[in-house]
Amino acid sequence: MKILIADKFEEVGIAGLKELTDQVLCEPGLKDDALTKRIGELNPDIVIVRSTKVQAPQLDAGKNLKLVIRAGSGVDTIDVAHATRRGVKVANCPGMNSVAVAELVVGLMIAVDRRIPDNVQDLRAHRWNKKEYSKARGLKGRTLGIIGMGRIGTEVAKRALAFEMEVLWYDVIPDYNPLPHPHCRRTDLETIFRQSDFISLHVPGTGETKHLVNAQRLALMKPEAVLINTSRSSVIDENALIEALKAGRIRAAAVDVYENEPPADAKEIHSPLADLPNLYGTHHIGASTDQAQIAVAHETVRIVREFKNTGKVLNAVN
Repeated sequence: MKILIADKFEEVGIAGLKELTDQVLCEPGLKDDALTKRIGELNPDIVIVRSTKVQAPQLDAGKNLKLVIRAGSGVDTIDVAHATRRGVKVANCPGMNSVAVAELVVGLMIAVDRRIPDNVQDLRAHRWNKKEYSKARGLKGRTLGIIGMGRIGTEVAKRALAFEMEVLWYDVIPDYNPLPHPHCRRTDLETIFRQSDFISLHVPGTGETKHLVNAQRLALMKPEAVLINTSRSSVIDENALIEALKAGRIRAAAVDVYENEPPADAKEIHSPLADLPNLYGTHHIGASTDQAQIAVAHETVRIVREFKNTGKVLNAVN
């Protein structure tokens, strides 16, 4: 069994895979034509990626390819439909980064409310502005709206409740209540947009969720509300968000994902969001903690071990 790892991957995961087979090739940075060529040359049984796209050309190049594993949650970077046509299984590692993303969401809420990045920027420029930064609303008693109450949304809710916030949530799955709590209540989307002080998005990037947050829904939000997106950029109509932020229709937004996002090894980002003073952005780091990446590595090894021993694909999406 030959395995090609085409992205950065934790050493503990590489070691675990090498216990299963002596044909583990780790070549991070492969993408597009280079990945296609390498798959054709090596003819692996399994390809493991993190953020690298695996589309039709890469799938067609692997004559013996049986399994593609996304070492993370979501599979929107993989052409699952074409993989299915080729008889290639696709799996991912759901839930392994839930705590990491939830921690970032809480950090963004606090950072926006207390304007921590602005404080630091002024301090590094040797500016002292205590009067300006002594204004904050605080999180206790505020309402957090969570759209998508899966693993990550649930972890966010747990932390919000620890801050004594009120939690409203929405999910497409009916008759589902992962976190029974008197201050955590299921409701509809319109109520979330109208009543929340913070809204956090935790839905996959699909045709159904494309521009779920649009101009009409942004117009429903309180002027002092904050929108947070650590899921997928397609969930928000970015142009509508830019207009809302410029016009001051909402207080701020905090995002970890962007339209036309550059690759991980890029040196610049050309996003109009970067020019807005009420946009607080991070560099697509939601899952990037040591704890999360080690958990993903262990889960990837578990998937490969089960596949080798039984032929069964854990976490298969097709």
